[in-house]
Amino acid sequence: PGRVHGDHLTVRRPDGPTRWQGRGGHWRRKRYGARNGTARFVRCDVAIDADVASAVALAVEAFGRLDIMFNNAGIGGAFGPITEIESDDWDATFAVLVRGVFLGTKHAARALIAQREGGVIINTASVAGQGGGGGPQAYSAAKAGVINLTETTAIELAPHAIRVNAICPGIIFTPLMHQGDEADAERVMTELQPYPKRGEGADIAGAAMWLAGPESAFVTGTSITVDGGISAAGTRHDWSEADGPPARLIRWRSALRRGHHHRIRRGQAGTGEVVRRRTCIDLRQQAVVTPCPSGGSPTGRRAG
Repeated sequence: PGRVHGDHLTVRRPDGPTRWQGRGGHWRRKRYGARNGTARFVRCDVAIDADVASAVALAVEAFGRLDIMFNNAGIGGAFGPITEIESDDWDATFAVLVRGVFLGTKHAARALIAQREGGVIINTASVAGQGGGGGPQAYSAAKAGVINLTETTAIELAPHAIRVNAICPGIIFTPLMHQGDEADAERVMTELQPYPKRGEGADIAGAAMWLAGPESAFVTGTSITVDGGISAAGTRHDWSEADGPPARLIRWRSALRRGHHHRIRRGQAGTGEVVRRRTCIDLRQQAVVTPCPSGGSPTGRRAG
């Protein structure tokens, strides 16, 4: 996650915050003990075709090529009994979680095929998409779609030496999951997860780095589960109950208990514009595009 403050952008990383200095979408990295680098910033609604196309085009223009596409934007989406979910909320959930992955894959594949040097596409799915009861209906169905889309596009793009894989996180301690109540989140984790360590963004980043690197050069069309053993334990819940254990969606349980209902305004999925009404909340999605580190080409060829 990153935040813009005047003339600098601060990005939180596992090894400490990184400051990128600049304005107008042009940024240069400034971090003690690390080599400098450059990045370009572009605000992107992943559900809008033109926005995603522009983000990919910017990466190619700024750095000369594209090596890796990580389709990672997400929301919790529609929540509640299937008999009460509004179709607009369902559509808004799929717009970000499935359409966003489709558009990212589409435009990245175009650029990678044109380069004729292969590449990597990584999609964020979820353990909720691997079976019934792992998450709310819309979220689970959308993530199941991401898993299937990963497999089908991996087959289609394999002749171009483009690898496509997915990551299926379990309970990951992000602001979207705990909403500031980390104690409650820890309690939920101990109920559902066998392994004592709590899941962090760095755990997902580590899986993504492996999938993007040469060590996984023969891996494509698969989904890697990173969940601390939740799937192995086979824990499932009734997600139709508003006050049931929400795991990564504690945010919605807390909001429902306070009597607050939200939905994404139609056509605004991915922009962060929220209005109160039903149970669907979105976060602002924005992208920082950086060149692949020297020697880090995912296919063993040169990196941009």
